[in-house]
Amino acid sequence: MAAKRQLKARALAKGRKSRGKGSRGSRRMSLRTSLAFAAFVLLWAIAGDWYVHHSRKWLQQKSELWPDAITAPLLLIGNPVGDFTDALGLTGHDAVYEYDTEAPKGEVLFAGAPVRTGEPAPDDVRIVSKGEFWIGWSPSLRHPLWVAYHVPQDAAFPNSKRPNFFKDKFVPESPLPGSYSGSNYDRGHMAPNYAIVTRFGVKAQKKSFLTSNISPQTPALNRGVWRELERRIADLWTARYGELWVIVGAIPSSSGNTIYGTGIDIPDAFYQVIVAQEGMDVRAMAVIYPQDVEWGEWPTRGLISIDELEKLTGLDFLPELPEFIQSPLEAELPSRLWPVRFLDALKMLTIHYSS
Repeated sequence: MAAKRQLKARALAKGRKSRGKGSRGSRRMSLRTSLAFAAFVLLWAIAGDWYVHHSRKWLQQKSELWPDAITAPLLLIGNPVGDFTDALGLTGHDAVYEYDTEAPKGEVLFAGAPVRTGEPAPDDVRIVSKGEFWIGWSPSLRHPLWVAYHVPQDAAFPNSKRPNFFKDKFVPESPLPGSYSGSNYDRGHMAPNYAIVTRFGVKAQKKSFLTSNISPQTPALNRGVWRELERRIADLWTARYGELWVIVGAIPSSSGNTIYGTGIDIPDAFYQVIVAQEGMDVRAMAVIYPQDVEWGEWPTRGLISIDELEKLTGLDFLPELPEFIQSPLEAELPSRLWPVRFLDALKMLTIHYSS
């Protein structure tokens, strides 16, 4: 009897040892698999981050040469990772140059209004001052060619309910609010509602809802990447760099497209030129987005040098800057959107995914 019990005990002990070895082997295999997967994701993220920090033209060339099976995964991970590392200042570079003149605090324009140099800009633009922002209005287009506004660092007013749109009685050619109905285009703000109301209050906000301040934008553009940039300007970059100066505008239709029955030009694309000055350092960047931009587009994909933008628009931006700073500042192509404060980096991604 005792012998049988000893044999049974030995068998049980042997089984436990066997199971222990199997359990340890399983844990090792699981750990190795997890480490291999983490290494794969890390290498994928690094490759994607490298990929998205090239110029728009380079990316376009690669998208035509390389199969989607390569470019799509690189963009999928590269866009969020690159945006986050840019926001922390770990990757990319800006266009920043020293300037020996103090910033024009509290003024609408940083270095003068855009000046026409040729087509596609029409020759009928007149400047309409709305106090907190200026409109470069084109009667032939029936929308602004450009709008300039500034955003002080601190939000002095709460966000407010959106008012109704109204025709601008001081701009006879401005359309009626209902002119966009049924067109499949949004009434896209040029001077943005959010930045204007939070800096200058409800009275200024109502001016931004005049039809002299709107232009036809596709919903994917107006409610997506355009809105995201407006929020980065008002909430993130002002917090990091102080007052900002912005020129937004439209590139008129190259084929004469208009909203049926209204004569309102439907632009091919829209752009923004953004300027900040910290001490004696002037920082500038420009972005451009076509009307057919996709929902969820990452703002960095629109980066363009100011020089190239001037060729596309027929306008001279920042014309009052001396040549010694204007020339290099406008020629350089940044590889990132501006970094933000450390605590705002995650907020930046939240803004993107909520657009």
